[in-house]
Amino acid sequence: MKRNWFVVIALLLATGIEYPAWSQEQDKEKAATTATAQPIRPLANDFVTVYESPDPQHVFPRSPGIARLDSGRLVACFDLGGPGMKAWPAPKGIRYGNPVQTKVYTSDDGGKTWTHRTDAPFMMARPFAAGKAIYLLGLAGDLMIIRSDDGGETWSAPFRLTDGEDWTQAPCNVHYANGCVYLVMNKRPYPRKSWPVSIEAPVLMRGKLSDDLTKRENWTFATTLVFRDIVTPAQLDWFGVPFFESLFDKSTFPAPGRAMAPIGWLETHVVQFTDPDHLWHDPAGKTFQLWSRAHTGGTGYAAIAKVVEQGDSPGTGEMNTQLQKVPSGKTMLYVPCPGGQMKFHVLYDEATKLYWLLSTQATDSMIRPDRLPADRYSLPDNERRRLQLHFSKNMIDWCFAGLVAAGPVEQASRHYASMAIDGDDLVVLSRSGDARAKTAHDGNLITFHRVRDFRGLVY
Repeated sequence: MKRNWFVVIALLLATGIEYPAWSQEQDKEKAATTATAQPIRPLANDFVTVYESPDPQHVFPRSPGIARLDSGRLVACFDLGGPGMKAWPAPKGIRYGNPVQTKVYTSDDGGKTWTHRTDAPFMMARPFAAGKAIYLLGLAGDLMIIRSDDGGETWSAPFRLTDGEDWTQAPCNVHYANGCVYLVMNKRPYPRKSWPVSIEAPVLMRGKLSDDLTKRENWTFATTLVFRDIVTPAQLDWFGVPFFESLFDKSTFPAPGRAMAPIGWLETHVVQFTDPDHLWHDPAGKTFQLWSRAHTGGTGYAAIAKVVEQGDSPGTGEMNTQLQKVPSGKTMLYVPCPGGQMKFHVLYDEATKLYWLLSTQATDSMIRPDRLPADRYSLPDNERRRLQLHFSKNMIDWCFAGLVAAGPVEQASRHYASMAIDGDDLVVLSRSGDARAKTAHDGNLITFHRVRDFRGLVY
């Protein structure tokens, strides 16, 4: 029987029972509570300086990478670039006519102190363990790699994995599965023009943990899928990509001195969905997802693709790179990603079964380019001062976990960071700066941060 709520209310009122009203005192109490609420506080604003440029206007530390060994030792690397490198001591590599050098450090006290171990003639390197060895994979045009068999204390001479090719990348993540290590380097197979992210192809690399990975024959490279071969700016509409006018062969200028390079993808991670409920889960275990920084002129997107192994079992056979499909049959190139407009870092944590995203927070990407302050680097989407942390169960829906660190002024960047899990904590290595930095892009510091009890941030 349906209840006549008007009759019920009338009967209750007739009984004379009084119900408490929201009083002015409660309004005041609520207002007082709101007034005393605390804003978001950085999780790891304090830092240890791993390296400081001796010449902040001419030598710039960049591309930090970090790994934790089973022994608890931390291995960190970063490279040096800038006009001051011409007079810098060897060893040095050359990329696009510019000298570069990677430095390697280790720490045995959780990052409180660091010991310099070696220098290498390449850049954009990342450390990773495979078997009983530790490797550092970077590039100077071609891919180059060095190896340590004593926990990072001494290192081999460089080995070249390619010959006469043009590669790029940042220290992104490393994935282990099927007795192999998987990671992505980005290849540029076409002549370079402007900032060439439109001609990049994220290439998944696979090597067996038991093999000597300084040898080219022990790596399998996926097929190449170049951005400009699969999409043109004119094809994109309805969701604001590209944000500013974009051409494929040269930059445009939304404001004087502020260039918009051709759209593209870069700085790619590899992830694998093991949750059988995920729409993109492959029960055969032979599919890997590629998650790239999306250069669109706007914020909040990553660009994606996937790689499928062709062998009879996971970890074998050729690897084919292709675009991802959604249930409707449509192709999906862009996905939501807080900070996806800048280099980010993704880690999968088995304990929480969550993906963790360390990225750059944009706060004012809608300002007119001609109204940007002089100390803001490049276009509005290019803020670099704040590191943020998110978590997700599926790489699409992200929950904000906290602000990791923020520089006090614009050129005091906290960006291009890498991270690793160290027990209950996240350890973060950041490309940073202070008031002496030349620009927000060209910093003068490499800083180490620790996010304690990161799993406690899940809600």
